[in-house]
This record gives sequence, C-alpha cells and structure tokens, in this order.
Amino acid sequence: MDRLLFDSSPLPMWVLDRQTLAFLAVNEAAIRHYGFSREEFLSMTVRDIALERNTHPLETAEIPIVALSNVEARRYRKKDGAVIDVEVTSHGLSFEGRDAELVLAHDITERNRSQERLQQSEERFSKAFQCSPLAITISTTKEGRYVDVNDAFLQLTGYERADVVGHTVDDLRMWVESKDRILLVQSLNEAKRVRALATQFRTRSGEARFVKVSAELIHLDQVSCMLPITKDVTEVKRLEQQSRQAQKMQAVGRLAGGVAHDFNNILGVILGCVELIEKNFASPDLLRKHASEIKKAAERAASLTRQLLAYSKQQILQPKIIDINAIVERVSSLISRMIGEDVELVFAPSPDLGSVKADSSQIEQILMNLAVNARDAMPEGGKLVIRTANAELDETYARQHAGARAGAYVMMSVSDTGQGINPDVMPQIFEPFFTTKDQGKGTGLGLATVYGIVKQSGGCIYVYSEPGKGTTFKVYLPQVDGPAAPLESVGPEVTGIPRGSETILLVEDQEQLRELIRGVLEEYGYTVLEAQDTQTALRVLEETDLRIDLVLTDVIMPGKSGRHFIRILKHTEGVNKTV
Repeated sequence: MDRLLFDSSPLPMWVLDRQTLAFLAVNEAAIRHYGFSREEFLSMTVRDIALERNTHPLETAEIPIVALSNVEARRYRKKDGAVIDVEVTSHGLSFEGRDAELVLAHDITERNRSQERLQQSEERFSKAFQCSPLAITISTTKEGRYVDVNDAFLQLTGYERADVVGHTVDDLRMWVESKDRILLVQSLNEAKRVRALATQFRTRSGEARFVKVSAELIHLDQVSCMLPITKDVTEVKRLEQQSRQAQKMQAVGRLAGGVAHDFNNILGVILGCVELIEKNFASPDLLRKHASEIKKAAERAASLTRQLLAYSKQQILQPKIIDINAIVERVSSLISRMIGEDVELVFAPSPDLGSVKADSSQIEQILMNLAVNARDAMPEGGKLVIRTANAELDETYARQHAGARAGAYVMMSVSDTGQGINPDVMPQIFEPFFTTKDQGKGTGLGLATVYGIVKQSGGCIYVYSEPGKGTTFKVYLPQVDGPAAPLESVGPEVTGIPRGSETILLVEDQEQLRELIRGVLEEYGYTVLEAQDTQTALRVLEETDLRIDLVLTDVIMPGKSGRHFIRILKHTEGVNKTV
C-alpha cells in the first residue's frame, strides 16, 4: 500500500480487519469528516459507525476480496450523531500480517439530498401543472410547438391532448390576433416574463374567449421554451359590461321617474283646465276647437309620461293573476289593424300555459310596443309571430343572462322577419331616447318602456337578432299558482256624470293640481277639505266636525306617502270615513 497516497487522499479511507471489522488504520480525511480522533477510531469497529447493524459486506463474505468491489450505498453516523449517506468501495490486502480490507467511503449525502429535492420539485410542479384550475402550457419559444398542456387548457379550448401536443400555434390558429403572440414572445425575450397580457383565444368550436396570459421563459433540454398561464376572463368582462349597463339604466331610470312625476302633475292641470273650458264655454265653436286640440296634445304628452313612468318602474300597478294567452287574443285584432295587411300575424299559444301576476294593461303595452317595432322593421311586409310557453330557467342560464333568476316562468316571444338589429347598437336598444328610426318617427322610449314594465313585474327580457334575418324578443315573467282572473270587459261610454253631496278630504302636495281637483269636485256638488301633506291632513281630521265620506290622496308625496297615510287613517279611532 502506498502510505503517502492513503494519508494524503481528500476522501475518507480506512483499513479494516476482515475478521473483527476493527479499524486498523484511518487517514486524516476520515478523522476530519467523522469527528473521531485517531485513537478513538482505532478502538472501534465499523459496527460503531454503521447505521444498519450486522449488514457490513465483510461479515457475509465467504471468499477473500482481491479486487475493488462493486460500489455499495451505506449509511454511517458521525461522532456528533449526524447520519450521512456514503458510497463504499473496498479492496482486499494484507496489513501487518492481517487479512484486511482497504475501504474508500465517499460521502454522497448532499448529492442524494439534491436529487431528492429535485425529484420533489419535479413532482410538485407536475401536480401543480395538472391540477391547476388555470390553463397552463409549455411550448417552444421559436416555433410555438406545444410540448405539454394541462387539463384546464383543454377544457378552455375544447381540444383533446393529441390535437395540441406536438402541434404549433399556427396549426391550431388559437390566437385570435396573431400579433398578440408576437408581442408576448418579444416581451419575454426582453424582460424574461410577461404579466396579464389581455388577448383572445379561439376555441375548437370557433368561439372567441377573452383571456389574460402571464408567462415565463424556461429551458428544456437546452431548448428555449415558454410557460404561459392563461386565465379565462370572458365571464368577468361580460359581468362588468352588464354591471355598467345596469348602473347606467338605473341612473337614467331615476331621472326619468323624477321628470315623469313632475310632468304628470303639470299635465293634470292642463287637462283639467281644458275640460272646464269645454264645459263652461261650449258655445263658441272656435274656442271649442282650440280647446280640443289642446286636450289632444296634452293626452299625447300624458302617454309619453306613462312610458317614462313604466321605464322608471314607478308606475302605479294593478297586478292580478292573469292568463297571457287571453291578453294576446284580446289585442290581436288591434295589432292586426296596426301592422297592416302586408304583415301576417301568427299567434302560437301554449295550451297549458301557467299564470302570472302582472298588470294586464301593461302586458298589452308590451305587446303593442314590440309589434310597432316589428312593423317598422318590415317595410316590405313579412310575418309577425307571437308565441307563449312555459319555461324553466336553471342556474346556468341565470349566470349567463344578467337579471335572470332560476325558477319557473311564462315566456312570451315576439318575432319578426325584418331587417334585424345591427350588433353595434344591440347594447343600447333598451336605453331611453335611443332610436335608429328617422327623425320624427320614433321617441326612443318604446323598448325602454317595455324594459321598465318587465323589470317592474319581476321578469326579464332578452333579444336575439341577426341583420337580414329578423329579431326575436323574449319576455320571461314569473309563474304563480292560482287561477287567472277574468279580463275586465270595456264598459259602455258614460254619457253623463252624476253629481254628489258628500264630503271629500283631498291630500295633494302640488298646489295647482290640488286647486284644480278641488274646483272640479266642487263643480259637481262635493264639499272638499284639502291638505298638502299627511300631517296637515291628520290635523284637518281632528279639527273638522264634518263626516268624511272619501279620502282622495296622492301616492308619492314629500315625507310620508299616501299609502302610509291610509294605513294611519285605518288605525285611527273616532274618525268617520270611507276609504
């Protein structure tokens, strides 16, 4: 044995007695690495440092080893108790007349730990890659060839794994805008990473999905690759757009409600004054003619006000359980005359249609407004189809359609074969005062009115249209239990107004309207006590000795509403009244 080589070796080495496994010699590297002194080593056997007892290869050897043995993995303990992994190689020799073994013990603890950490890291990455709810891919930077993709990516795009792995982005044409991928690669080469690049992916079915892509550069087998993580934000963008639209519609609705309420009071004064003019100055023909024109104009303005109130969802309703089929049948003849002979009207009712709770006059208004729009979309004639059916809207439908809630509904659709709606203006069609008609041919309140009525009735409305292929409006109203009430028939025209002698308490905050109503009622023989608000009305009731036969109150007033005043009145003792 070359003693100099043994002592100067940087790796731990020792000589063992093959029979007793006692240390016969150790080098300086072994002393430094294991922490035992030379004297301690020479007083021990290999069993004192071996972690596994009675497993040393020398103990089971039946023939002398005369050459380097195969490398074996062992575990030894240092003096401080630390356990290390070693690779042991040995060579038989004669040492001072003894049958001995030269052992080289290479510490591979750190190498094993590194391999274990690498294996764990690869395992964690593999699990995170496959289990991530976000779409993750690995593709070559230069060609864009997919090396691997996870299940979330396949769900997002609709492809099978075999359709993607091994193919390039150009093969699949997945990027709606190819320039966006070029930008992604350029940004990666410059900054080594990209965060939340907004773009669009085209799925296997051709649908465009809005996504945000974040990516890092990696290397696989010396090949530059990129690791993009893709988040589908299509639903988020749709909800943001719907939220902005709803906020805008709500703001305009509040404005329309306030304007309509004040405007309605003014119109009430105009109409009442005109009626008094017609009654007291009936002789002069010219005055009667002018008064008649004023009345017609005011009635048109009143109609506009009703549309504003319906849109703002502040119109006073008289909801009842009704049958939609019966309402459609009742207004069909009127719709037929309105749309003209060149438009065919078809009504396809469902025989087992459920009932809804709504104001029948407002349902008629919905039908008339949609029919007017359909007629205007078919200047050369066509077909107008009104359908009714029961519908069950599930949670999936509700998530995909703003304003919808899962449940049982009655669906009423109005379809035409007209020009269709341009996709660019589709988001605006329910906005008030928006119209695509020529100036003077539309107020822009028809569909806004329909929207307000449907919302006020607890329903939802959606439109489906394609230029040149017609339009369909679908109105969904919640189903209710119970039989539908019979529709009220239109009674004969009243030719004379009876006079009275009763006492009426009039509560109205608008002074001009209050004076007008008082004048009309007094004209017909009634005694009128008036108040501008609830507090004043209660004081009038306390102070008067007259029997109050009727209370006539405005609904919307500053402070307490008319409904609140009636509730107070019903629970007030000692008041003679008829409400």
